[in-house]
Amino acid sequence: MSGHSKWHNIQHKKGLADAARSGLFTKLAREITMAAKLGDKNPDNNPRLRLAILQARKNSMPNDNIKRAIDKASGSNTENFVAVRYEGYGPGAVPVIVEALTDNPRRTVPEIRNIFAKNGGNMGEEGSVVFMFNHAGQIMYPASIGKTEDEMMEIIMETAVENMESSPEGFIITTKPDDFINVQKFLADKLGEPESAELTWIPNMPMDLDDEAYAKIEKLVDALDANDDVQKVFTAAL
Repeated sequence: MSGHSKWHNIQHKKGLADAARSGLFTKLAREITMAAKLGDKNPDNNPRLRLAILQARKNSMPNDNIKRAIDKASGSNTENFVAVRYEGYGPGAVPVIVEALTDNPRRTVPEIRNIFAKNGGNMGEEGSVVFMFNHAGQIMYPASIGKTEDEMMEIIMETAVENMESSPEGFIITTKPDDFINVQKFLADKLGEPESAELTWIPNMPMDLDDEAYAKIEKLVDALDANDDVQKVFTAAL
């Protein structure tokens, strides 16, 4: 969005579900349950679970909810949930990636396609836009951690960081997907838990939109995020 910082846009995307807190908790709980079911129920031994719990806590999910989600992994009602990725274009031909967890892709596919169509976009085939993005880990620390850019550079040089961007708002640290968990643990030991940490899709050629165009993309993202199966939405909007 024209006139908005990269930090602001990332934070905005993370807050899209805040107006529907119960829906957000459902999505977070589903990811925790799946992570625990597919691996160790101890987050120290399960990177995916550790990340899911971190995201839940950053969104103020109660510890009791987190524990119930982990305990639920022992049941049989999550066996059919699968991770899927949908791709398409929003208004103004802005590339969009949608990550979802669904127990019925035959239901979810037409729902996502319909959301794209109703909001000025169209869902494409697998691989239609993913090549326009870089899959990476992204860790954010606010300026309130009290570190200068030079001090942060000294810290990240000790681990496998690909890039760091600084601004008055804070620091955005990028890693390769395979290095993400180890880097996140290393930085947490040095600096405390980050503002946010996630595996994300970063556009190779971000699109600088005016307010009207950004509002249209925002409407599409809101509609996608409101779908129960959708976990995350990424766009090439700057």
